Amino acid sequence: MRKMANPSTIEAESFASTASISKDLPENHVKHLLQFLKLSGVSDPLPDHCNTKDFYSYLVLGILKPLNIHRGRVTCLVSVKPAFTNFFGGFHGGAVAAVAEAVAFATARTVVAEDKELFLGELSISYLSSAPKNAEVIIDGSVVRSGRNLTVIAQEFKLKETGKLIYTARATFYHTPVSKL
Repeated sequence: MRKMANPSTIEAESFASTASISKDLPENHVKHLLQFLKLSGVSDPLPDHCNTKDFYSYLVLGILKPLNIHRGRVTCLVSVKPAFTNFFGGFHGGAVAAVAEAVAFATARTVVAEDKELFLGELSISYLSSAPKNAEVIIDGSVVRSGRNLTVIAQEFKLKETGKLIYTARATFYHTPVSKL
């Protein structure tokens, strides 16, 4: 491993001057990787207004719009705003996961009593395609199974315009009784 203490010829190295980089990697690969990371915003400082309680939740909920809510089923619309796109212009995978979690939680709440807390034990997502910037995506969440101790939710993400299936998700929530102290 070599220490990049002195960023000399590669401008992109300046933001990663403390990174430890293997000597086995060709310098041109390292240069391209560091440029990609820099362009992606890796290590950019987080603005102060983003450093508040529940900022992330409000950010995610700001792009969701509920369409239908029934026992065991929730349908929402999400607009892929530019702030939620990745380097390639598609819906960012982390944003997809955050939306999947929020919709899964809402779906589980339609069948789990208020006196039980839910915590996410598993979330799996299949990224089949990508939603482009400014696209609208319909998320259908439905309860697969709900018992005394857990609830399983299945979701399909489809492009509103074409109906094309782009992501699927499955979430498992564990139930815990609320303690009465």
